[in-house]
Amino acid sequence: MAVRAAVLPAIGAPLEITGIELPDPGPGQVRVRLAAAGVCHSDLSLSNGTMRVPVPAVLGHEGAGTVVAVGEGVTHVAPGAPVVLNWAPSCGRCHACGLGEVWLCANAMNGAAGVHARTVDGTDLHPGLNVAAFAEETVVDASCVLPLPDGVPLTDAALLGCAVLTGYGAVHHSARVQPGETVAVFGVGGVGLATLQSARIAGASRIVAVDVSPGKEELARAAGATDYVLASENTPREIRALTGKQGVDVAVECVGRAVSIRAAWDSTRRGGRTTVVGIGGKDEEVTFNALEIFHWGRTLSGCVYGNTDPARDLPVLAEHVREGRLDLSALVTERIGLEGIPAAFDNMLAGKGGRALVVF
Repeated sequence: MAVRAAVLPAIGAPLEITGIELPDPGPGQVRVRLAAAGVCHSDLSLSNGTMRVPVPAVLGHEGAGTVVAVGEGVTHVAPGAPVVLNWAPSCGRCHACGLGEVWLCANAMNGAAGVHARTVDGTDLHPGLNVAAFAEETVVDASCVLPLPDGVPLTDAALLGCAVLTGYGAVHHSARVQPGETVAVFGVGGVGLATLQSARIAGASRIVAVDVSPGKEELARAAGATDYVLASENTPREIRALTGKQGVDVAVECVGRAVSIRAAWDSTRRGGRTTVVGIGGKDEEVTFNALEIFHWGRTLSGCVYGNTDPARDLPVLAEHVREGRLDLSALVTERIGLEGIPAAFDNMLAGKGGRALVVF
């Protein structure tokens, strides 16, 4: 059965909106009709080669939809069930999974190398980050679908698959923000906005949003920022001025650039914590001298997928949505169709914040 999809024909090439042929779900697979898919900066990183995936591929990794059919052996979802896609399913067998660090699963990306579908002329297509959400329908491994809890709008639920899990996890699992602590969030895109909301949920007393664009201040304050700082070489000094000359307890970097990682580190107090969520290129090198590492006593840590276990954390996030503490629609700056994805990529390159949401 042919469906429309956004196909990346080669690294660096523009996306092509075209028909693809999807197979019926085989054993252990699920076919999902997408309701929506978020356009994440990671999709842009896949298209330009910052993150390597086999091509040609159907991109898109943040999505939600309704189960159309299931293959043999699938019991946790049934046709008609609303689901959220999980682009990084854990295998439960590797060393990281054995330690309970499922977000570091060694086999999470194995599915990206497989053949997901074919173009109408028979060319093999790979599933981007496992789930190929930039399509009207997709067929995925059963481990890539999670039942959507009640009370969450299906379209907005797509954001739970990456931006919200990442931002929430950065605050609650990686940085472990405590009530009353101060937080700075670098980068007010979709993940940054989710991080701001999560810092508010955690009870942070002061939440400083940092971005290069003055146009994002309203979005940031609506998400929970108490202060807004335009990124510059003076950013750490400005943040220290807002926090009694001490610096924040926690800085979360959501950009993936050496200059913003360094600024986040410099903005934390002595003994503070810096969590890096942003995905940067190999040429983005951050340097520290040995004396400052000793003197400041700060912690710098990476954060993969928010250090979350989606099966555990999705019900928690749903409860926050139901109780009004987490506003998914506030992360969305535009709702588009498949044809709008290339323009959404351009907007990300131009530094526009929020999330473009593809609605099918």
